Amino acid sequence: MSHKMLTISEEAYNALKKLKRKGESFGDVIVRITKSASLLEYIESTEFPQDLADSIEDVHRSRKKVKSRTIEL
Repeated sequence: MSHKMLTISEEAYNALKKLKRKGESFGDVIVRITKSASLLEYIESTEFPQDLADSIEDVHRSRKKVKSRTIEL
């Protein structure tokens, strides 16, 4: 497996560091978040005010509970 060196901003480093799990490398974090591309993980990794992040998370959860309607033609 080859390796590449990247230069990232301190802000990007800190965002990745917040997402990093025990035993994960930064490369592992990048692969995990780009595969799932979770909006919630992105929001949690940024410097949004906590109340805004909480509101977005609430909306995200409530959308999973919405039932679809049957339309009769």
